[in-house]
Amino acid sequence: MIKIPLAKPLIDESELNNVIEAVKSGWISSKGEFIKKFEERFARYCGVKYGVSTSNGTAALHLALVALGIKRGDEVIVPDLTFIAAANAVTYCNAKPVFVDVHRDYWCIDPAKIKEKITSKTKAIIVVHLYGHPCDMDTIIDIAQKHHLYIIEDVAEAHGAEYKGKKVGSFGDISCFSFYGNKIITTGEGGMCLTNNEELVEKMRILRDHGMNPNRKYWHDVIGFNYRMTNLQAAIGLAQLQKIDELIEEKRRIAKLYAEYLKDLAEKNMITLHPEMEWAKCVYWLYSILIEDKFGISRDQLIRRLEDHGIETRPFFYPIHKLPPYQHDGDYKVSEKLSRNGINLPSYALMREEDIAFVAENIKKYTQKS
Repeated sequence: MIKIPLAKPLIDESELNNVIEAVKSGWISSKGEFIKKFEERFARYCGVKYGVSTSNGTAALHLALVALGIKRGDEVIVPDLTFIAAANAVTYCNAKPVFVDVHRDYWCIDPAKIKEKITSKTKAIIVVHLYGHPCDMDTIIDIAQKHHLYIIEDVAEAHGAEYKGKKVGSFGDISCFSFYGNKIITTGEGGMCLTNNEELVEKMRILRDHGMNPNRKYWHDVIGFNYRMTNLQAAIGLAQLQKIDELIEEKRRIAKLYAEYLKDLAEKNMITLHPEMEWAKCVYWLYSILIEDKFGISRDQLIRRLEDHGIETRPFFYPIHKLPPYQHDGDYKVSEKLSRNGINLPSYALMREEDIAFVAENIKKYTQKS
């Protein structure tokens, strides 16, 4: 029996009241006032002009790529350590995802290794702010501008995180968010694209609605998709957005407590704590640690040990270059090590300090026996 889950949403009367209002309005599908409000207010929160809500985060990535004209024969740079959706969205466009190793200090795509993967076919870079930590955006922007590449930010795990005091999601040509049930704010399923480019926002609005001409009902100028968010989802999202700063502070409180309870293991170099670079504000979507190889501690055995005590965890993502659809050889030493040693710990809002202490105590017991 799971006593301490990995994640769970913080839902209260505000979400329920919005959903009731949406139901009473009769607009429960992909039209209604909550959709426009959620798009506008979330974009404003992130410091961006326009929002285009979508059915999920993967749809947002695909919509962004299509709007930017990514097509067969193009290449798009993707970090090797991330959820597979970024690579799949490129493949949906019949383009080729080109994988780049991640930085050992903060786990996001390594800018120093992007340059060697750029070819005449490269059209864009997808940057993923992994586990709530921002990428090194200044360096990535310099590379993109020099090589005339688009930047797509995957912010599925980093709502409200900041790079040098500016919110992530405000740096790219298009940024893509997920509002899946375990994200910092949720609509159950759902996603959003943000951009400052009016031409791109109009293109995405048409593409997400089957490519229908907005001025000529049922006339389809292009092949589009059904990537629309419902008014019910947006009603939940709007209520969630009102508490986003509280949720982020909860994530940071939990991270601080984990760091305190686990610091003795970190000082012995038995584990590596979740990083936060001096130029970053990490939102610790899932508080994550690395189990160091040299002590003979098994990450997978630790996961099973914690599960035996009712603690839900999960391993880091597999390196995408190891997965059957994209399998190939290459130099991805950092992503391979992180994937092998990384574990995500319970990190839900309002998690009690005694539960954090219980998780840490069981990690210590296992590592001391190993």
